[in-house]
Amino acid sequence: MNLKDTLIASLVPIFLGFGFVIAKPAMVDFPPILLMGLRFIFAASILIWWFPIPKGFLKKIFIASFIANTLQYSITYTGLNFIDASAAVLLVQTEVPFGVIFAFFMLKEKPTLRALIGIGIAFVGVYILTGSPNLDGKIFGITLTILGSAIWALGQVIVKPLSKEINPLALVAWLALFSGPTLILISAVIEGDTISYLSTAKFNHWLIAFYIGFIMQPITYGCFYYVLKNNPLYKVLPIVTMGIPPTGLLAAIFLLGEKPTSELFIGGLVIIFGVIMILYKKKEEVN
Repeated sequence: MNLKDTLIASLVPIFLGFGFVIAKPAMVDFPPILLMGLRFIFAASILIWWFPIPKGFLKKIFIASFIANTLQYSITYTGLNFIDASAAVLLVQTEVPFGVIFAFFMLKEKPTLRALIGIGIAFVGVYILTGSPNLDGKIFGITLTILGSAIWALGQVIVKPLSKEINPLALVAWLALFSGPTLILISAVIEGDTISYLSTAKFNHWLIAFYIGFIMQPITYGCFYYVLKNNPLYKVLPIVTMGIPPTGLLAAIFLLGEKPTSELFIGGLVIIFGVIMILYKKKEEVN
């Protein structure tokens, strides 16, 4: 990966880790599914006008948007609503071992022994992390966050071929256009009282919604799909994945006032070590 692509990829965890954490206080006014619906509607509203309809790809984009956006973000951010952001930002790292598992079953990519050991270590880290007193009795939120990570990994397996055929920002725009209204409808059915939530939300929470929709979504996924188009996934994921935990943890501590426990730090380090083992490839394994 050249220097330009490395720098572009480095923007992803900065904006994503920060946005993931500050979304939590906005859920005081916006339920998680509604907030994600606003996120994608805002993103689509500024991007969709610049790109033609990707004829021949609409069905694939709709399927990808349902799995990678609608389903994944509904589940992940509902989980975030029940647990500390500092814990959630570490639990979502399980998307990497899940990615290896899906790649094996869907793409017939055989994992190395190192990757299998890394998967085992990562889930040991999850076990340690979930022993944190801050997560006591919050199994529902933990389960949703991990399930959302698994669905994210599945979604990227589906999106990867599209990123080679469609302009990265165009792909972000059309994925958002399909998923935004769908999320709003799902929110109306499950969370209810949509008009009331929108009309009573505080100004600072609207600012968060604007940030994650108008700024974070286009920049992070535009950069991600751009780099993914030009580079193999194994070179992109280490930069994106390893940057999110420190960014998210710092944001959770200094912006939300969270106090991560020793179990969270130790479990998080074990998860990250397992992820590094999965992502690290010797030169002979790549060639």
